[in-house]
Amino acid sequence: MPASSKAKKPKSPERVPPGTASRLAVEHAALLQSGVSRIAGVDEAGRGPLAGPVVAAAVLFPAHLLHQPPAGLLDLNDSKKLTAAKRDLLFERLNNIPELVSGVAVIEPEEIDRLNILRATHLAMARALSALPALPDLALIDGLPVPDLPCPSQNEIKGDARCLTIAAASILAKVTRDRIMTELDQVHPQYGFARHKGYGTRAHLEAIARHGPCPAHRRSFAPVRQLRLF
Repeated sequence: MPASSKAKKPKSPERVPPGTASRLAVEHAALLQSGVSRIAGVDEAGRGPLAGPVVAAAVLFPAHLLHQPPAGLLDLNDSKKLTAAKRDLLFERLNNIPELVSGVAVIEPEEIDRLNILRATHLAMARALSALPALPDLALIDGLPVPDLPCPSQNEIKGDARCLTIAAASILAKVTRDRIMTELDQVHPQYGFARHKGYGTRAHLEAIARHGPCPAHRRSFAPVRQLRLF
């Protein structure tokens, strides 16, 4: 009898992390629209804290990167679902891809107090888009619709978990803001900004009650306003 031979198995295709394809579905649908070839994801960090700025980021993806994202970006996800170390790694990767361009806007506490946090967040998003070298054909915005943006936009609920472009923006915004809060901790060490990043933890509230607010605090926010020392 002739020796039996086993057919060679075809090479398995390169594995893409689970969920990557679904996180590009919105972008791929948008690319089919006439004239849309450059899409920016937009997200913010820091709406809820009692101190520090609100930061928005816009990341512009050319169409070819949406069809074939660099391997280093395939595990992009909502920044809240990633460790600080993973966010830092992806932050550096995003900033080292020449075809990707980004814009970041920082709205300080004084302007937040003057405008209110919702309007300040919308302004930060508009400024982040305007900071890009050229405006995108379409901006995908995390959450609810945002008025007065400088380019056409489409909002996506939970977009930071559903859209790769918005996930990229969420990482840039989050890491930028966290680094600002770490710097503020050096100036105002009594509040523990490096630990809680300005959120209303018990330790933070006790520090405000003990020391009063500093210039980094949002004095229009109720917990700060109620604990102010006159």
